[in-house]
Amino acid sequence: MASTTLPALTVGFDLDMTLIDSRPGIRACYRALSERTGVYIDADLAVTRLGPPLAEELANWFPAEEVPAVADVYREMYPAFAVEATPALPGAREAVAAVRRAGGRAIVVTAKYEPNAKLHLAHLGIEPDAVVGDLWAEQKAQALREHDAGVYVGDHVGDVRGARAAGALSVAVATGPCSPEELRAAGADVVLGDLTEFPRWISDYRPARA
Repeated sequence: MASTTLPALTVGFDLDMTLIDSRPGIRACYRALSERTGVYIDADLAVTRLGPPLAEELANWFPAEEVPAVADVYREMYPAFAVEATPALPGAREAVAAVRRAGGRAIVVTAKYEPNAKLHLAHLGIEPDAVVGDLWAEQKAQALREHDAGVYVGDHVGDVRGARAAGALSVAVATGPCSPEELRAAGADVVLGDLTEFPRWISDYRPARA
């Protein structure tokens, strides 16, 4: 008789505005960077468009040739200004725990600089099975495939694109800069209001897979 045992499910999560509300910390870090460099940065505007790599945002404020060096300064300053100021989003810990209860693995795949991503997770007591940083949009597919992730959860249309490029189910949460309509239009398979809805969704998803 054929076995009905399912392979262990791996679920990937984005970080900024999916698991954590990074706006307060990033706002503080941009303001400190502006003071240090003497270059005006509208930190309130910058935190409304989180998701893409740091260099894309810095290019709005600094000449292109200065962006790599400024990005290095920002990343160096980041732990002092951003980590303690950043809370977990509602349902974040419970979402990771729900994956484990379902017998799965939880990984984080993010565009954030990987060492700083790990600092956030350690500070908040969120312990994924793996953390992969410095990947954006379709680039995330590389890590998702390497970890055999069947589901990827994110808040940005770039996360939807990453999931689709990896052949993973795209679960989107409307906690970031993209509306539910934008997420659906980008091809999200599931759109949740926030991660508090995720445990019920995954408990239904596993029996459906079986």
